[in-house]
Amino acid sequence: MRTVSAVVALAFAASTAWAVDPFTVADIRVEGLQRVEPGTVFASLPFRVGDVYNDDKGSSAIRTLFGLGLFKDVRVEVTGNVLVVIVEERPTVADVDFSGAKEFDKDVLKKALRDVGLTEGRPYDQALADRAEQELKRQYINRSLYGVEVVTTVTPIERNRVNLTFSVSEGELAKIKDIRIAGATSFSESTLKGLFDLDSGGWLSFYTKSDRYSRAKLNADLETLKSYYLTRGYLEFRIDSTQVAISPNKQDITITINVTEGDRYVVSGVKLEGNFLDKENEFKSLVTIKPGQAYNADAVAETTKAFVDYFGNFGFAFARVEARPEIDRVNNRVAIVLQADPSRRAYVRQIVIGGNNRTRDEVIRREFRQFESSWYDGDKIKLSRDRVDRLGYFKDVGVDVSEVAGTPDQVDLNVTVSEKPTGSLQLGAGFSSAEKLALSFSIKQENAFGSGNYLGVDVNTSKYNKVIVFNTVDPYFTQDGISRTIDVYHRSSRPYEDQGGNYQLVTTGGGMRFGVPFSETDTVYFGANAERTTIKPGTNIPAAYLAYANRFGYSSSAFPLSIGWSRDDRDSSLAPNRGRYQRFGTDLGLTGDARYVRAQYQYQQYIPLNKQYTIGLNGELGYGKGLNGNPFPVFKNFYSGGLGSVRGFEQGTLGPRDVTGAVIGGAKKVTLNAEIIAPFPGAGNDRTLRVFGFMDVGNVYAENQKITVADLRASVGFGLSWISPVGPLRIAIANPVRKFAGDRIQKLQFQIGTSF
Repeated sequence: MRTVSAVVALAFAASTAWAVDPFTVADIRVEGLQRVEPGTVFASLPFRVGDVYNDDKGSSAIRTLFGLGLFKDVRVEVTGNVLVVIVEERPTVADVDFSGAKEFDKDVLKKALRDVGLTEGRPYDQALADRAEQELKRQYINRSLYGVEVVTTVTPIERNRVNLTFSVSEGELAKIKDIRIAGATSFSESTLKGLFDLDSGGWLSFYTKSDRYSRAKLNADLETLKSYYLTRGYLEFRIDSTQVAISPNKQDITITINVTEGDRYVVSGVKLEGNFLDKENEFKSLVTIKPGQAYNADAVAETTKAFVDYFGNFGFAFARVEARPEIDRVNNRVAIVLQADPSRRAYVRQIVIGGNNRTRDEVIRREFRQFESSWYDGDKIKLSRDRVDRLGYFKDVGVDVSEVAGTPDQVDLNVTVSEKPTGSLQLGAGFSSAEKLALSFSIKQENAFGSGNYLGVDVNTSKYNKVIVFNTVDPYFTQDGISRTIDVYHRSSRPYEDQGGNYQLVTTGGGMRFGVPFSETDTVYFGANAERTTIKPGTNIPAAYLAYANRFGYSSSAFPLSIGWSRDDRDSSLAPNRGRYQRFGTDLGLTGDARYVRAQYQYQQYIPLNKQYTIGLNGELGYGKGLNGNPFPVFKNFYSGGLGSVRGFEQGTLGPRDVTGAVIGGAKKVTLNAEIIAPFPGAGNDRTLRVFGFMDVGNVYAENQKITVADLRASVGFGLSWISPVGPLRIAIANPVRKFAGDRIQKLQFQIGTSF
């Protein structure tokens, strides 16, 4: 009807200009304007004063003015030699409001309408309002609110303006009632549905929202299903169709997936065809496809990618490798033919960096191991991309290869980065069963002024430990990549178990260390510190501290040298699923009042059993010894017990005690942990909320005490880990299975920010 009306209006308006003889325009007047500038109309007219006017120009003028979208009626009248353009403006949207909208913030809805062209100050018409209603419904349907209804109320106000109010009746949330997989016989339906992130809901669905239908999530689940079959020999598996049905009351959704499994095929052999640069044996060593085992699409993809990457190591940037299956349907066997064409060798002409509005080019370029004017090297390019990504300054890092026009043996590398905020200002509070209330403040800038340097100040306070630290890191103190770290710190602490005491151990110091990269993955640290430790006497001070103070004084200085090494290839530092983490550090005090050596080594390994279950292993060793006949300083002792070591025992209560019964720690430490980690029941595959079962073994020993298995404590239990908005939270319930008289038991423990 709107189209017909527009045509009728156009024809009617044009009729006033038709059937007139051409004449020279003496003047042009515009009538009916309220907010539109006259210049907008005059600029759209196909004639000017002094031009010859005819019927075609009149029709063209009306069409052009309608096309502006500003007018709902346009007429051209002729009075003698004067043209009068009469317009009726469309009302302008003065305000957009929503009522009944609870699922979305109003600003989100206004942005959605702005994307379809409806916003304050824009001309209003019914077609635009209809598009806005459809966009609002689409937003709600994406949230599984299929019963949503939207009614638009138009309220005219002065100056030819209107207020728009969208009344939303959200209805009830539509949830997935059932997921069916038809045609699956080789695996149980429950096994296949367990692969999906979507499900029919559980008691934790309010958190995971896994029972809310999403087309994107369904497509991801279908790819997971397909991959599951293709990695288990079902070469010809296919998904025939997917039906998503919603109940008449728009509350229940049923998803039906129809599949054809096909036969299961076993690999009979792998053949190489094409040009392999006379390096067939080297390429064969990259093959992960195993003859005699079921066809595995992942192994085929991994092999072809390894071949392409290996060609890239020799400069062949355009190599193509095709995996062609030769199927024997009689015997259900398949031979994989790997056809290779290395194409031509290429040089890297230049590396072009984009997207770094804040970070300097040199910060990115110094991480590259692929150089300009050198042979294209796939390994070096991948390593370079990973090194830039590990800087932590960017959300995304991409490296694309583009051919150089007219030069077939040259390519350009286009590095595109998407920067993220690298500064943080945090005020927070935490609570743990050991530390009680702890307040924290920190200001950090990981990429100060775009230079790649780190600056940070941390302040933490709790009932037993107070810390203030300033540090700065220059990762490229030298052009060779040697880093320099400067630390200044002030710490005061006292043993956890002496809650009635008011003595303190206060350490003030500073240091500098350098990180020397010995390889692409290994960095060795060298440094030196200057410290002064003061024992402030008070009630319940341990006898060991008094004995040390009587021998060396209540204040002692130390100048330890530090040497360390680290390597971390875990897939995540917060919720790891695979990878290894190692670190070693030692302090060597050769001068000053306190002379000692103190060393620590930690090893972590995460082994994925499948998509859901992971085994985590952790081991820590600590060793300290006094030098030149001096005892090991008591304020450098190791502590064990509680979260982070042996759960089920009170924090820091294992190990030697002095004559007063106070726990004073020890110069030697052994900790072993094993966990099996799984998603929280009902949380699907969400890795931010997981449960774990564990076994801990460990203890602390005095400097002259022999480490024996008989003295080890052990516990088993289960717990919960959650990456909460205030930090990683871990709760553990432990039962000591190996304990001794006098051990202090604490079966329930929790803490924010601990790792193991």
